Formats: sequence, C-alpha cells, structure tokens
Amino acid sequence: MSFTKPIGVAYLDQDIIGADTVNASVVYAASQLGYTNAGYGTVTQQNNKATGVTINKTAGTITTANAQMAPSAKVAFIVTNSQASALDTVIVNIASGATATFAYLIAVVTVTDGAFTINLDNVSSNAYTDTLKINFAILHVLPA
Repeated sequence: MSFTKPIGVAYLDQDIIGADTVNASVVYAASQLGYTNAGYGTVTQQNNKATGVTINKTAGTITTANAQMAPSAKVAFIVTNSQASALDTVIVNIASGATATFAYLIAVVTVTDGAFTINLDNVSSNAYTDTLKINFAILHVLPA
C-alpha cells in the first residue's frame, strides 16, 4: 500500500473512520473539541473534602468545602453522575483556589456506571483550608 496523501502524522490511506472516530457535542470554529453549555454544570461540596457530590453533567466544576487538610492528608470523594459509565475516561484538574503551587495532587481512581471517585492529596508540609475549583470532563466510549 502506498502512502499518498499525508494528513499530519497519519495518512489518508489508513482507516481512521468508524471505531476510531472522535465525537464531541461541539466543534468550535477554531477547530477545538468541547461541550455545549447544556453539558456543563457546577456543584459545591458540603461539610468537608471527603463529602460526595452529585452532578449529572458531562463536564463541570466542583467547588470543594473549605475544610482543613492536614499536611500529607489524603481524601477521596465520590462524584455521583448519571452521565458516567464504566468504560469512560474522566479528566480532572484543579482550576483555582490552591494557596500554594504544588500543594495538591488530584486523580480519578475509579469510574463506574453512574459515578467516579476523585482522590485529593495534600502533598505539602502545611495544612490548608483552600476552597478548590476542580474541573472535570467525561470522555465517553460510545456503544457500537
């Protein structure tokens, strides 16, 4: 097979249609993938940073409680979300609110049908009572 028409790192001759298709709610004019406002939501955590939240959107922002996290403390909380399925990938990041750079590590550790779990670690040697804004987005695996 000859490679006749380069399109970046792939070639037109290769099969990139079908199961390898990337879908999104919106393709912006600047060629960016994203979600519509209807797919975005916000929720505020109550009590402490281990308290679960419910947000049934594909993307959004979770505002954490301002409860103190001791040095080297770790918490996990469940995000109940009807949009999540066990085959999906959930991306999270701290958007704002951290007092110190490099104070926290964040990760999604489980994804199930209807929920995912976020771990938040204070990796610093200081206690913080930060109110963090955590952004998330669910990348869906679409059924065949």
